Amino acid sequence: MNTSTAGAAAVITGMGVIAPTGIGSEEHWQAVLNGKTGIGPITRFDPSGYPVRLAGEVADFTAKGRVPARLVPQTDRWTHLALAAADAAVADSAVDPASLPEYEMAVVTASSSGGTDFGQHEMERLYQNGPSWVGAYQSIAWFYAATTGQVSIRHGMRGPCGVVCTEQAGGLDAIGQARRLLRDQSRLVVTGGTDSSLCPYGLVAQMANGHLSTAEEAGRAYLPFDVEAGGYVPGEGGAILVAERSGPATEGRGYGRVLGYAAGFDQSARTGRRPVLAGTIRRALDDARCAPDDIDVVFADAAADPDLDLVEAEALAEVFGTHAVPVTAPKTLTGRLYGGGAALDVATALLALRDGVIPHTVGTTRVRADCPLDLVLDVPRERALRTALVVARGYGGFTSAMVLGRGDRPAPAL
Repeated sequence: MNTSTAGAAAVITGMGVIAPTGIGSEEHWQAVLNGKTGIGPITRFDPSGYPVRLAGEVADFTAKGRVPARLVPQTDRWTHLALAAADAAVADSAVDPASLPEYEMAVVTASSSGGTDFGQHEMERLYQNGPSWVGAYQSIAWFYAATTGQVSIRHGMRGPCGVVCTEQAGGLDAIGQARRLLRDQSRLVVTGGTDSSLCPYGLVAQMANGHLSTAEEAGRAYLPFDVEAGGYVPGEGGAILVAERSGPATEGRGYGRVLGYAAGFDQSARTGRRPVLAGTIRRALDDARCAPDDIDVVFADAAADPDLDLVEAEALAEVFGTHAVPVTAPKTLTGRLYGGGAALDVATALLALRDGVIPHTVGTTRVRADCPLDLVLDVPRERALRTALVVARGYGGFTSAMVLGRGDRPAPAL
């Protein structure tokens, strides 16, 4: 493996995690290693009239004290989560944005649903009381780019900014765009994503894809690659990362490097065309100048839909061989977080590389015979790790893969 590639230009130096498994990267990581689930009954509203009763909620998060007071009524919870995570990531990176040229700092985030909770309340006011009751901030709080805009304003980052809307694949696509910016005019990019669509309007929109679990037992609700797989659990939260151009200034501060990235798109199954996942993974490996046997662990997309699980298992077997590389899906502890999900997988993978341990997949107990994977079950697996592959697929056909390399940042003393 040649690690002195263009793909090594992006170094992740800061991490902010706000997830059902914990607020803060280390709290999240310990929950993952201990198999502590963040999935439980929906409490944000009464779900009794809906077939979906469970979700991954960020139970202990309140915007007060974490988000500037004036922004709390002006923005949606999804933006609150991102603002708090971005503050944590910037602080973790030890970078002072005020000391850098403002046009050399950029923000690229992922969003799948936008501000659905905020928008639902404004629509309720519209239909119950009339248009004069709709607040002026409805015009921006629901918008997919609201988080990118608010983060860029808060930290004085006036370089190229954008948002990627490719559902669960969005986190990887945003980081991929951040890497491209670092190769050009940007010195630092705040990237990743969050989502929060656990409201009646948001849940109904998610149910339309037919892939959500209707199980009522949290421990058996999200079972990727299992013979009893019946859909995934929705969730909220995600991760915001600070990516910097590699160089002397990042030595000793990097969680890891983005070595390779690729994206593809699956057309409707009615076309009869072959799924693109295996090809997307190969192109990510080629971008990283890695051979399949250079990959030490795969963080799977893990849709827990029988058909989608089979497509992923077959793609991994085609690229790596059957049972050839350890595969894990720690998202069974959080649910799928849409725009925040792949970014959280990247954060978790970087922590795994740092500590030399592969987290286990909680919930799945009986792997399907036609899914020939070395799925890490029961307990974490210690192993010297150099590289990780993260796979993500978004509803509608979005498909992405990213190769990460171990950094040189030491684990904190406990």
